[in-house]
Amino acid sequence: MMDGMKDKIKDLTALLNLHNYNYYVLSEPTVSDFDFDMLLEELQKLEKQFPQYALSNSPTTRVGGGISKNFKTVSHRYPMLSLSNSYSKEDIADFEKRAQKLVDGDIEFVCELKYDGCAIGLTYKDGMLDQALTRGDGSKGEEVTANVRTIRTIPLQLHGDYPKEFEIRGEIYFPLEKFAALNHQRKANNEPTFMNPRNTASGTLKLHDSAVVAQRGLDCYLYSLHGEGLPFKSHFEGLNAAGTWGFKVPQEEKQFVKRTNSIEGIMAFIDYWDLERHHLPFEIDGIVIKVNSYDKQQELGFTAKSPRWAIAYKFKAERIATKLLSITYQVGRTGAITPVANLSPVLLAGTTVKRASLHNADQIEKLDLRVGDWVYVEKGGEIIPKVIGVDMDQRSEDSIPTKYASNCPECDTVLHRNEGEAQHYCPNDIGCPPQIIGKMEHFISRKAMDIDGLGAETVAQLYEAGLISNVADIYELTKDQLLPLERMAEKSADNLIYGVAASKTIPFETVLFGIGIRYVGETVAKKIAQHFKTMDSLVLASYEELIEVDEIGDRIASSIIDFFHLEENRVLIDRLIEHGLQFKIDEEHLNGMTDKY
Repeated sequence: MMDGMKDKIKDLTALLNLHNYNYYVLSEPTVSDFDFDMLLEELQKLEKQFPQYALSNSPTTRVGGGISKNFKTVSHRYPMLSLSNSYSKEDIADFEKRAQKLVDGDIEFVCELKYDGCAIGLTYKDGMLDQALTRGDGSKGEEVTANVRTIRTIPLQLHGDYPKEFEIRGEIYFPLEKFAALNHQRKANNEPTFMNPRNTASGTLKLHDSAVVAQRGLDCYLYSLHGEGLPFKSHFEGLNAAGTWGFKVPQEEKQFVKRTNSIEGIMAFIDYWDLERHHLPFEIDGIVIKVNSYDKQQELGFTAKSPRWAIAYKFKAERIATKLLSITYQVGRTGAITPVANLSPVLLAGTTVKRASLHNADQIEKLDLRVGDWVYVEKGGEIIPKVIGVDMDQRSEDSIPTKYASNCPECDTVLHRNEGEAQHYCPNDIGCPPQIIGKMEHFISRKAMDIDGLGAETVAQLYEAGLISNVADIYELTKDQLLPLERMAEKSADNLIYGVAASKTIPFETVLFGIGIRYVGETVAKKIAQHFKTMDSLVLASYEELIEVDEIGDRIASSIIDFFHLEENRVLIDRLIEHGLQFKIDEEHLNGMTDKY
């Protein structure tokens, strides 16, 4: 009898997964909703009675119910690079010409919709969903497998001739009808409504209760395969194969994807969807163009941040007019001053905008911005608000030209502007609070030292309490110092101390990036570490030796020399060395870096 129950559960699981695929992916249901519900109820009862026979790909997991206290951060096996974005058709034409010039033979391009949601990477092993990771920072993402299992268009068990192990990537989005229904319900319950589907999809994916995720009805399109030895010669071939395994992929018949070997074909696809996107049941914010052939993709290669064989065309952002109430100034960790427009609140592309960056003094002068003006605001990439112009017809006759700040708004130090640079700077890097706090926040951030238990709010709290004033002080914190702080329980203090100690194993190139030398980003830090191998060699390097390093020019070389010229920075490095941080590369790690760069 027990074997009979095991087979019964197995057969019901397979049957219901097939019905799910027919209904949600193919939109061709083969049973009534009532019959489906009866079969699902039968499976639930059997799984409750014989839990040892319940399968991990059971459709009962679609309803959720598990509570996740947090989401693990996991490294992507294949980096999740972002695409180069363009708002100009000229850029797309240049991309096509450049690709044609760099590789031999004719090139076929694949045009796809750019779904406006949350990027996801799904790993399958032996045909079963094994892991789901968000994009995160591109090298690491958050594991949200339990929540992704609730999305009915994502198969738990594949069918057909699929590879033993691979990753498929796509976009999880909120269907507009589901989003409207959710907001209608929240309004009826006197709860605040959500502003836009994209942010709500991302937030939903990180809810701790998977049952709530299941109720919201997220959806997903998958559009790229990654793996070792995949049996395909082109992106389009892999996409079609994925469709036969049970994935919801863009379809040619719906005009969601198109192959073309001409710039005219690319432009026709862009023009068509610039108009038709408003009739879709989900949001898109542009078009993605990819070189189809995997061999030609390999020839074109990658930059540090994005593939050279693909580009995204972004549709023009929504624009609206509102009043400029005031201009204030923010100080960054490098001392860079950013002017900020404080605006009369206005709804723009689904979010309420109250502030927008003005970039620098040149931008303010170019637009002749004045407090009291009615200004045009749009979202660059439909994410970051920016002021793009002034409605001169509504300008008051007594308006006063804007005079840019001459002193730091935080420490009152006279601002400095280097010749040839647009940005003003506060030179008081050891006495200006936002710079001090900003440097420490950068140091402990996820891309740098990634110190568990220590976030931006805690850094500010520790600074205000007089416990830290530079990054070396972090390594001298004690539990007794931490416990009296507000919201610092014993477990939190233990986690922070442990996280600080664990960060001492972070490799040299990451420590170098975390120190925050101006212009030394992640890629440059890796190049420097690979070249000089130790901090001692870097500190003693001359200008001529620095500019010999790949990607290091005059500006970066001068910045590095200026950094180590200051005694307080040399003392800081010595203290970090004493605390045991990594300031040299071992041979094994160096070999690993050489393989990548």
